[in-house]
Amino acid sequence: MPPTDDLDHRILRVLLKEGRSSYAEIGDHVGLSASAAKRRVDRLLRDGAIRGFTAVVEPHAMGWDIEAVVQLYTNGTVPFRTMRADLEDVTEIVEAFTVAGAADAMVRVVAGDVPHLERVISRLRALPYVQQTDTTMLLSVMVRRPNVPPASPDGSGADGLPAA
Repeated sequence: MPPTDDLDHRILRVLLKEGRSSYAEIGDHVGLSASAAKRRVDRLLRDGAIRGFTAVVEPHAMGWDIEAVVQLYTNGTVPFRTMRADLEDVTEIVEAFTVAGAADAMVRVVAGDVPHLERVISRLRALPYVQQTDTTMLLSVMVRRPNVPPASPDGSGADGLPAA
């Protein structure tokens, strides 16, 4: 992926805050015409800096009211691609990470109810390399943000504007 510049970062920040922004709105925020903003966004898509556009759906709207973090402990080294492919097949997994520490990976899962969560955990335990799991139920969301770059130490955002 080719490097991005400050203008690209500002465009990405606009899209992270509101993915449905028009090219004119993006251009207004970053000082470009709508057509220039479109060309930049098209290049960011082509170069892989933007992987795609999607709706961020609240799990509760799907009737999935249970949320948990499941730590996976494996028996030996598992190729990253193998584990990623296996975890991508579990639709209830909304995030998956390799981690430093005792566990080898951590996944965030949503489910409709406790029996649904148990089925997901059983599916994870059935993976041939999973030795053990440790599940923590999540009760309340205190903070959840989109992946917007953090503000600079001076309090401005990555685009030089005051952080929202």
